[in-house]
Amino acid sequence: MSNQGHEHDEHDEHAHGDGHGGHAGHSHGVTLDADRRWLGIALTLITVFMAAEVVVGIVAGSLALISDAAHMLTDAASIVLALVAMRLAARPARGGFTYGLKRAEILSAQANGLTLLLLGAWLAYEAVRRLIHPSAVEGGLMLVTALAGIAVNVLAAWCLSKANRTSLNVEGAYQHVLNDLFAFIGTAVAALVVVLTGFERADPIATLVVVALMVRAGYGLLRESGRIFLEAAPADVDPDALGDRLVAESAVVEVHDLHVWQITSGQSALSAHVLVEPGGDCHEVRRGLERLLRDDYAITHTTLQVDHVPDQLLQVRAALPTDWPQPDHAGHCESPHGPVHREEPHAH
Repeated sequence: MSNQGHEHDEHDEHAHGDGHGGHAGHSHGVTLDADRRWLGIALTLITVFMAAEVVVGIVAGSLALISDAAHMLTDAASIVLALVAMRLAARPARGGFTYGLKRAEILSAQANGLTLLLLGAWLAYEAVRRLIHPSAVEGGLMLVTALAGIAVNVLAAWCLSKANRTSLNVEGAYQHVLNDLFAFIGTAVAALVVVLTGFERADPIATLVVVALMVRAGYGLLRESGRIFLEAAPADVDPDALGDRLVAESAVVEVHDLHVWQITSGQSALSAHVLVEPGGDCHEVRRGLERLLRDDYAITHTTLQVDHVPDQLLQVRAALPTDWPQPDHAGHCESPHGPVHREEPHAH
């Protein structure tokens, strides 16, 4: 877009924030808090206990234990995916992948959410079948195993809580383990009911409770990762309110072509075209807007094209009645490229 109405022809000098040549300190790497060591410890705990639980579940005839073991299998898979995705995301940008492979962790989060939903559907079917035709359950063995599972999952959840949970990928693995903890609590309660009363349908009822938790966690992961893939604005950012905030800054006349999206979890990006009043300092306006975005919205990856507004446009606006649609910089009433945020031109 040409820089009409001013003497600058240095778009590359003042058009960008830190997108490709801004803040030198901005890093696209995985944060140091995302500690692979903690994930590795949790993976070892879950894998060892899962193998033992499958054997015990078959011996005890407990669907709840088998469902817990299957859930632990998805726990292990989610941690493996998290570790792989973290390694991929840490690779520097190169070639055609200008953002690197950061969205590998979002693919991992989607896989975690999908496996929770699919496994939940299978377990729901099996639980309903056992409600109709109850099977014999060894309550004592089921109770001991469930209590051991609670201890293992508490320890695994603690390990994962030490990693960087602002990553949707790590959060997905954490949600898997946390849901498994709740599942073991439900299984322990069901086992106690079987031991005390002989009511064997408590086993599939506990399984259905686990299914509800799995569906809730799986849907949440798919929803959040889907927003990132569709390049929606971060959930805590209202683009219209953000645009109004930018245009309210000193010397800013108009903001349009405003886009805000997430590259990956915890890393948002923004681009916009900003028109500054004649005589305004484009460089200072850009720096001020970048500070605002960084300090108030935690958006550090910005690309701002800052130009002076043409004098002719200010004259046309001043001549129009206040209740008339105001033209944009191209002379039209609405921009075809997205929301337009304006304020009245400053007096000179």
